[in-house]
Amino acid sequence: MALNCATTRTRSFVAALTVFVALWGSALSITRYSIPEEMEEGSFVANLASDLGLDVRSLLERNAKLDVIHSKNYLDINKDTGELVIREKMDRESICMTKTTSCFLKMDVILSNPVRIFNIELEILDINDNAPVFRRKTMHLDVSEATPPGERFSLTNAVDADVGANSVKTYYLSESKYFSIDIQTGSDGSKYVDLVLDGKLDREERAIHNLILTAVDGGVPPRSGTASIIINVLDINDNAPTFSLPVFAVNVSENSPAGTVVMTLNATDLDEGTNAKLIYSYTLYTSEKTQELFSLDPQSGEIKVKGVIDYEESQSFEMYIQAQDRGANPLSGHCKVMVYVTDLNDNYPEVTIKSLKRSVAEDVSVGTLIAVVSVSDRDSGDNGAVDLHLNQQEALPFRLNKSSEGYFELLVWKPLDREVKGKYDIKLIVTDRGFPALSENETITLEILDVNDNAPMFSQSFYTIHVMENNPPGALLTSLSAHDPDLNENQYLVYFIMEKEIVNMSMSMLFSINPENGDLYGLKTFDYEREKEFLFHIEARDSGVPPLSSNVTVHIVILDQNDNTPLIVSPWRAHGSVVEEVIPRSTEKGHLVAKVVAVDADSEQNARVTYQLLQISDSTLFSLDQYNGEIRTTRMFSYRDPRQQRLVVVAKDNGQPALSATVTIKISTVEHAMTFLETTELPLEYEVFTNLNLYLVIGLGAVSFLLLITILVIIVLKCQKPKPKAIKMPPANRNSLISQRSSTIADSTLISSDAYWYSLFLAETRKGKVVVRQPIIPKGAGYFVSSIPRSIGPSETTDSRASTLEYSK
Repeated sequence: MALNCATTRTRSFVAALTVFVALWGSALSITRYSIPEEMEEGSFVANLASDLGLDVRSLLERNAKLDVIHSKNYLDINKDTGELVIREKMDRESICMTKTTSCFLKMDVILSNPVRIFNIELEILDINDNAPVFRRKTMHLDVSEATPPGERFSLTNAVDADVGANSVKTYYLSESKYFSIDIQTGSDGSKYVDLVLDGKLDREERAIHNLILTAVDGGVPPRSGTASIIINVLDINDNAPTFSLPVFAVNVSENSPAGTVVMTLNATDLDEGTNAKLIYSYTLYTSEKTQELFSLDPQSGEIKVKGVIDYEESQSFEMYIQAQDRGANPLSGHCKVMVYVTDLNDNYPEVTIKSLKRSVAEDVSVGTLIAVVSVSDRDSGDNGAVDLHLNQQEALPFRLNKSSEGYFELLVWKPLDREVKGKYDIKLIVTDRGFPALSENETITLEILDVNDNAPMFSQSFYTIHVMENNPPGALLTSLSAHDPDLNENQYLVYFIMEKEIVNMSMSMLFSINPENGDLYGLKTFDYEREKEFLFHIEARDSGVPPLSSNVTVHIVILDQNDNTPLIVSPWRAHGSVVEEVIPRSTEKGHLVAKVVAVDADSEQNARVTYQLLQISDSTLFSLDQYNGEIRTTRMFSYRDPRQQRLVVVAKDNGQPALSATVTIKISTVEHAMTFLETTELPLEYEVFTNLNLYLVIGLGAVSFLLLITILVIIVLKCQKPKPKAIKMPPANRNSLISQRSSTIADSTLISSDAYWYSLFLAETRKGKVVVRQPIIPKGAGYFVSSIPRSIGPSETTDSRASTLEYSK
């Protein structure tokens, strides 16, 4: 029993070893391809059937499989064509995590019955699809303003997921007169950067420096990334406190209560922190009496009244004050404060109206006396000296004139206009010259009486009124209202039309105006095709003495209405009859059969006529230009087409609603001799047989048979010729593709910047159809494919030589 088991194991091992050796021998050769990363799904990589020397049908019969080793399945095999295509976009940086210059995908193509394995290596070429990125987008540096030039500061370098020339190449720093960069290269080729201080920093001049560091890679086109560098300049105590003035002068009233603020000192220090915090104090030059009457806050620098101030005892005080910072080595500044005591002003001035006019006409002359005013103050000195003035918040047409000591006259200084302002509240303000000044005021109300000094005014000098034709008689056209700023009867207006005759017809027979409100009416129905516009004048007159008037020009524009139906003038036909046209059946595509012309008595859009086919026997045979009315053939006549065609064309204007007219055209075809011309293009749908007699059909069949035999002989001879070598054309750029294909008609070569195509034409003359096959190659492929056909024949499938995939350099 043990012997049998051992024999069985030996046989199994030998069989497995035999299969392994067979598979190993079949997978010795390795096929390599190179493609750039990020190719679109469905992109062509290579023709595996050609490159591996396999028949396309065997891929399906032998169940060809693509086994990707240690990676995701990014590729797929098209078993119908034998092509290796992209199944999913490939990102080189995701597939090859290490920053190596080469990146390969290893895969096996496995065939069954018998088992055969092909090794394939796909090199993923790097493209510059990643920009440099800084590990820190913002870098903060603290630099003392005492730092000497030449000091270096390390910065975070940028990283780029790409490799080789596409990785980081250099760095750039935004313009700065204080800083520059020094680029270092590591042993692995990576770039590092240091920030170098080029000039002396001054925090008081500039406390923060904002720089932009840019990393640029070596790709084409290059990509870049940026990072912000924020440099905070640290302060040192190199500035002494300063006052805005060396000497300050302030006034304080006598008997000011304790706590009254005299002034607040505000010294400044350009430093910051403790170097800028100040302490205020009196110096030894300030008398003890002054320090007893005034207090000084050491923190805020505020000076307040502390004792009783008497003007008769002392009229001024001197204070000597210093401000000292709190730096390690404190610095100080000094100033002098002069305090002047002022006398109190405790009596208000008085103003009295002696004579007054309550109202005046607006046409009163300049210089007219309105009132006499007297002023007085019981104080003495400057406290008793008074000044009288008008309220300056608004410009008044009045003026004060000093007539004698303590007396003033209020006069009209500028012309008055009631329409600008009908009443004035004149405020008289009397102020003494004390400190603080005391004042009193008195208000005079003056009414301005109206006179007829304004003519009626229309809102505009020219009115354009649009009226649609066919208007009902007596309809309101518009309202023309004028404005008169005067009052009462001076503003009551009357409107009337200034007479004017047009073709022996008075304007008042065409239009009417309401004399009270200016409503304008049309007295008749207007027709745009006869009367297009009217021009006349309307006058507005007030009821003043003497009366004033003004006029305005009125332009009545009659608008067109779509009230005229298009009239078909070509082709001419009797009323209600059918237009007959005769054309040969051999007429080519695009032949002008007839032209429909219609006119419309309206204007603009209402007269714009377009043409449409209302009825047509065969919509594939004729076309109608909607703008010029031309009827042309869209294809050649066939033997199945009736000899007579009937078309109904409608001419429609562009009005709202649209009006239209129709014409019926009967087209008859007659026989003519057919002439075939050589063309470079054949329509996809055409008929080659007509109603020829039987002899002509037999003759054409015989000629076609002889032509087919000749083509077959030429094909056999050509297949025996040696196969031409593929000609590799240098691409114009990295994305160029060169493809050479042969069709069943003639050899052709097509060069394209982003794709190739080929066409196989199979002409079936009896059905008149052409079959076109166009495979699509995606845009942006970074390689070129060359293909030379092995043979030419009428079969639908053509074998091709091996396709080679090369990287464009």
